This record gives sequence, C-alpha cells and structure tokens, in this order.
Amino acid sequence: MENYVTLSIETHLFFARIMKEHALFLEAGFTCKDKPWIQRADRLRQEFEELLLQTVRISDSMIGKEILKSQELVTEFTIPAEKRTSQLTGIPINSRIAAAEENLRSGCVKNVNTTTVRRINQLNQRAIRMLDELIRFKENILREVDRCRLFTANYPLLIEHILREARLYRSIIAELLKNKKISYEKLRSQEQFWNQIMMEHALFIRGLLDPTEVELIETADNFAMEYDKLLGMAREQDCKTMDEVTRKSLDETLRYREFKAAGAEGILECEIASLILPLLADHVLREANHYIRILECGEHKR
Repeated sequence: MENYVTLSIETHLFFARIMKEHALFLEAGFTCKDKPWIQRADRLRQEFEELLLQTVRISDSMIGKEILKSQELVTEFTIPAEKRTSQLTGIPINSRIAAAEENLRSGCVKNVNTTTVRRINQLNQRAIRMLDELIRFKENILREVDRCRLFTANYPLLIEHILREARLYRSIIAELLKNKKISYEKLRSQEQFWNQIMMEHALFIRGLLDPTEVELIETADNFAMEYDKLLGMAREQDCKTMDEVTRKSLDETLRYREFKAAGAEGILECEIASLILPLLADHVLREANHYIRILECGEHKR
C-alpha cells in the first residue's frame, strides 16, 4: 500500500497542476461574449487548484526524490511565469502552492494505516469525478469549435491535445484505484503518447511564435520532424528493438528540454515575440521534464 500512496500523490502533484493550467489556457482563449464558457473554465481551474493544494498538504516526505529532482512539479520559471500570466490575463493564480512545492522533501512512506489509504482513495475518487467533468467540457469545446459555433484563440489540435492528457491522467488514477499500482507495461505504452505530445508542442510553438522569429520557428519545426520520425520508428519496430527508440527519445527530449527552458526564459524576459503565455512556456517545459523521468525510469529497469 505504500507504493499506492506514493504513486497517487506523485500523479496528482504533476497532473492536477497541468489540468488547472489547461483550464486557465481555455479561459484566457475565449472571447468576452462567451461568458458561460469562461465561468465554467474558471470554476474548473479553481477546483483543480484546490485538488493540487490538498495534495501538496499531504505530500511532504511522502514522495520519491526522483520526482523532485526532475523539476516536473515546478521549475525556476514557474512562480515568475504564474505572476506574469496573472498580470497579463487578469486570472488569479495562487503561487503559494508552487512555493510550497519547492519546499517539499522526499521520503519513504512506512506503516501506512487504513486512515491514510482511505484518504488517498477519496482523493483519487474526487479526481476521477473532476476529470470526467473536465473531459466533457473539453469535448464540448472541440465539438462547438468544429461546428464553427464557438471561437477560441486555442487551436483545435491544442484542445484535442489537452483532452488526451486529461484522459491519460484519468486512466492512471483509475488503474491505481483498481490495482493499487501502475504496471511497467503502461509506463512503456506512454512513450508513444508523450512523443506525440512533444511533437505537437513543437507545432504549437512554431504556430504561436511571431513570424519574425525565423530561427526559433525553424528549430521548432525540426523538433516536430524528429518526433514524427520517432513515432514512425515505433510503429515499425518490434519489441526487441524498442529500446533503440527509447534511447533516441530520451536523447531528443533532453535536447528539447534545453530549447524549452531557453524559450521560457526568453518569453519571461520579453525577448521573444510570440502569442505564448509565460505559463504555457513553463507548462510545456515541465511536461518534457516529466517525460524524461519516465524514459530514465525505463532505462534503469532494463
């Protein structure tokens, strides 16, 4: 049960922040005439922020050191990006949560009692209910956009992209509730998922950069093509040669992380012309950090 508790907490620490930011990006992308859509996105943002806060409060000395080292929870840019994004959009962000995460300590969960397990079960069940609503909301947005009945500054592919991430989060929590663990096979199956996500990040970055940022656009385009190649390799490889794809995915994502980190810093310093919110730049950097940890975990288990 110790593993169940740790994995549940680690999953919420990463994904609850991702989901609350998805809601924020959706909220910021609607026009002022679509007030009901803005209000629903804002409510969901607040609910996932509360879920994250609740998780942080029980996380100290309950998580592995790898997740803290990975910087998938917070980076050096997270709090400045939150503050700048709040100033630009008018959407409030509780940066005290990120500050608390910076002070979290790793530890080994021992002697888990029924009260702790019940508390984690309740947290997981609450997350499932919230994710069901968020998934329906994203599906409704995509459907209305596809029918040209709703305008948003977010690409339809981006809405589909964040919908897939919500479904992944839900599937992980559902597996934890059912089996009290995450199978290694499931972790390996995430490789193609995250390569697809990384490729789409590059496409979004390319499309949101100002046309004058020629060099950055070209670099983003190259990353998109490299991840597309990795996806193609994975489709063609058998199980015996998938290790090569994993190593190449890790090498590519380590390079990609440097590009994203430089981009996050450049956007915060107002040195890059784009339509990218500072928090979006930090968001995609944290997702790269998360994926690198998954890949390195796979390397260690071989």
